[in-house]
Amino acid sequence: MNLRFVEAFYWVATLKSVTRAAEKLFLTQSAMSSRIATLEEELGVLLLDRRDKQFRLTVAGMRFLVYAQRLLELQREIKSEMGSDVSRAVSMRIGAIESVLHSWLIPWIERLRVDFPELELELSVDTSPILADQVSRGTQDLVFAAVAASGEDVRNAALQPMKMGFIGHKRMDRKRRYTLPEIAQREILTFQRGSQPHVMLLELFRQSGEEPGRIHTVSSVSAMIQLVQGGLGIATLPLQAVQRLNGYEELKVLACDVALVPLPIHASYRTDPTSRIVEMVLSSAIAFVDGPEGLKGKR
Repeated sequence: MNLRFVEAFYWVATLKSVTRAAEKLFLTQSAMSSRIATLEEELGVLLLDRRDKQFRLTVAGMRFLVYAQRLLELQREIKSEMGSDVSRAVSMRIGAIESVLHSWLIPWIERLRVDFPELELELSVDTSPILADQVSRGTQDLVFAAVAASGEDVRNAALQPMKMGFIGHKRMDRKRRYTLPEIAQREILTFQRGSQPHVMLLELFRQSGEEPGRIHTVSSVSAMIQLVQGGLGIATLPLQAVQRLNGYEELKVLACDVALVPLPIHASYRTDPTSRIVEMVLSSAIAFVDGPEGLKGKR
């Protein structure tokens, strides 16, 4: 029995889509369908119910899924025990929100390339809802976002949250300390509508009884930074992202009598019976964030 065909069936069954499974394994849809058909011919049973467009496993398919996972886990254990996959190249898709990109993603990737030279990385940066959906659909292997992904076989781990602050312009914001009413009088830039920073900012004003002026919702950290640099408002941004900036000497962290709620960061990934590389990479990220170069080291 060809275990590559077993792996193809496992991902089709887990992702509930031949198309998504093909994307996961970097195959064409026709190649994926061919592998499933060959496996069905060898087993002498139908694994997928093809009577309509709705995805369903047959009874035999549901039974074989249990065996497929066991076979792939056994294959992983054998390779690990025999050392046959030590230097094997592994492709991995990692997604992150802009806050992570501007804070610790780049130095961590540099460390990752040293610790795991066999890794072939495909990086993408997007908003939290899109990244959470991508890992749920199987088009990302590991994502770092402000919301946890959901779905069968999706796992989540909480990373160190990011401290947030009000960021202003040195020439326009000269006071040593600001009150929330003073902040409310300015135009405020925050993340996209419905995001955690946006919701928490509105809640902060509601609890204090303040009525803010105009709040602009911008999904890009870079865009907010440039707007503040141009004197067009005060932004709520992760402090570490601002500390890592070069060429924006006019930016200033505003001391305020109220604190913003930290930005939560969740790592979301799918379990893979063929490899433990995702868990190893996640452990590397957690250790980096908690270390002297990460969030704890920047306090």
